[in-house]
Amino acid sequence: MRLGFMKSSVPVIAASAALLANPIAHAAWEPTKPVEFVVPAGTGGGADQMARLIQGIVSKHNLMKQPLVVVNRSGGAGAEGFLDVKNAKGDPHRMIVTLSNLFTTPMATGVPFNWRDMTPVSMMALDNFVLWVNAETPHKSAKDYFAAVKAAGPSKMKMGGTGAKQEDQILTVGIEKATGTKFIYVPFKGGGEVAVQLVGKHVDSTVNNPIEAVAQWRAGQLRPLCVFDEQRMPYKAKITTTMSWNDIPTCKESGVPTAYTMLRGIFMAPGVTKDQQEFFIGLLKKVRETPEWKDYMEKGAFNQTYMDGEKYFNWLGQAEQRHRELMKEAGFITN
Repeated sequence: MRLGFMKSSVPVIAASAALLANPIAHAAWEPTKPVEFVVPAGTGGGADQMARLIQGIVSKHNLMKQPLVVVNRSGGAGAEGFLDVKNAKGDPHRMIVTLSNLFTTPMATGVPFNWRDMTPVSMMALDNFVLWVNAETPHKSAKDYFAAVKAAGPSKMKMGGTGAKQEDQILTVGIEKATGTKFIYVPFKGGGEVAVQLVGKHVDSTVNNPIEAVAQWRAGQLRPLCVFDEQRMPYKAKITTTMSWNDIPTCKESGVPTAYTMLRGIFMAPGVTKDQQEFFIGLLKKVRETPEWKDYMEKGAFNQTYMDGEKYFNWLGQAEQRHRELMKEAGFITN
C-alpha cells in the first residue's frame, strides 16, 4: 500500500514585504463580496485548522479586500461540502479546502461527485500521518506496539481515526496487512477529537496528522512511534525536551512497509473564469510566503510539495486512481 506519486518537500521562498504590499492593485479580477471557504470536515481537524490559518493570514496581511469566511460542512463524510461547491457553478466567491476524502467519499458513499466537478486551484501541501499511542503505555517503538497488538489477539485493540472508509481507515487496513494484526477501528468526527480520545485511553492508538496531536505530544500525553512517509520529516527543532519531528522514524524503518500522505488542496466552484482562478492561485502563493504559513508548516511537520495548473490536475488524476485501487483492496467501494 504505497503512494508512489508523493514527492519530498520543496523549499519555501522567503517572504517579501514588497510582494505582500498592495497585492490586488492590478488584478484582472477580484472578489466583489465575501468569499465562503468551505471545510468538508469537522472543527479542530487539520483541514479546519488550515482553512482558519489561511483566513487569518489573508486578513492580517490585507491580501484581499473582501473577507474570507470559513464554513464547516462535514455531513456525509464531507459530501455536503463537496456538493455545495459543485452546485455553485460559476460562483467565484466559493472556495473549498480538500483532504483525500475528495477521492474516498464518492467511492465509499456513491454520492454523485468527482473532483473534476470543481475547479482545481492549488496543492498547498501534503499532510503526514503518524502512529500515536498514549504516553503512559510501555510501547517505545512501532515494532513493540504491533507485537503487543498481535499478542492481544484479533480485534482486541482499538485504532482511532477520523471518519469511516476514509484516509485513516484505509491506512489502518494497510497497517493490518503489513503487520498481520487486526484492529477494531473507531471513527471520530475530526482529528482534534481523535487526539483527545487517545489521551483519555478510549482507543489504544491513532493514525493522526502531526498538527492534530502536537499539543498533546508537547504536553507529554501522547507518544509518536513512526511516520507513514517515504522519508523522515525534515524538521529538527525540538518539540519536546528530547525529540523533534525528524527524530521520529519512518514506519518502513520500523518494519511496517506502509506509506500514505494526504492532500491539502484548494478548489473553486465549476465554471469560473481563468482570471478568477488565477486570482486565487496568486492569493494562495502570497499566503505561502508569509512567516505565519512557514511557521505552521514546521509546527505541523508538513510535506511542503506545492502544485498548480496542469501539474496539479495531472497529479489529481493519478491520486484518484491510486485511491480507487486502495479502496477496492480494502473493500470500501460502494457498488
